[in-house]
Amino acid sequence: MNPAIVQPGGDMLGSIGFRNVVGFLTILAVSLVGLVPEAYARDYQSGHQALEVFDAAAMEAMPGWMTVWIASSTLCFAAGLGFVWRHRVARWVVGGWAAALSVLVVSSGFDSDLFRLAGFNALAHVVFWTPALCQLLSHRPFLAKEPSPFSIWSAVITAIMLFSYLFDIPYALTYLGHVLGDL
Repeated sequence: MNPAIVQPGGDMLGSIGFRNVVGFLTILAVSLVGLVPEAYARDYQSGHQALEVFDAAAMEAMPGWMTVWIASSTLCFAAGLGFVWRHRVARWVVGGWAAALSVLVVSSGFDSDLFRLAGFNALAHVVFWTPALCQLLSHRPFLAKEPSPFSIWSAVITAIMLFSYLFDIPYALTYLGHVLGDL
């Protein structure tokens, strides 16, 4: 049987392969760098809105709940490292988190502030977390009959991703509209 063909009830993302998906998304994200018109390389204000630079000054000025949210989300993603050897879904979550973080770290070295905007951060979350969220929602490990540390973690990380998307999706769309508006 060809492993690339998804059987009924099968897992499309699992059959495609984690490395292939992450590799494709990384190439896509990096290739978008060439589409950015230099006309948009302007001075942006520091802040946490979609078209504001998310820098150290923005983090200091954030409301307290956002600081707690970012710290607890980061801790929860990192906690997924404890499950990656036994749970494929955890590998998707941690891999998506690591891929988004890698793109954000690499892009922070670019000259343009466009890659430091909160909207770009949101876009990285949407692009790289979506395969993991699909895995979580299709396999639903958080609905296990017997609660376990993994099922509890999967419930918390699913809630974190869904809540983050309330901000990330509109921010990502605002960012893309700003960057690609003239194309």
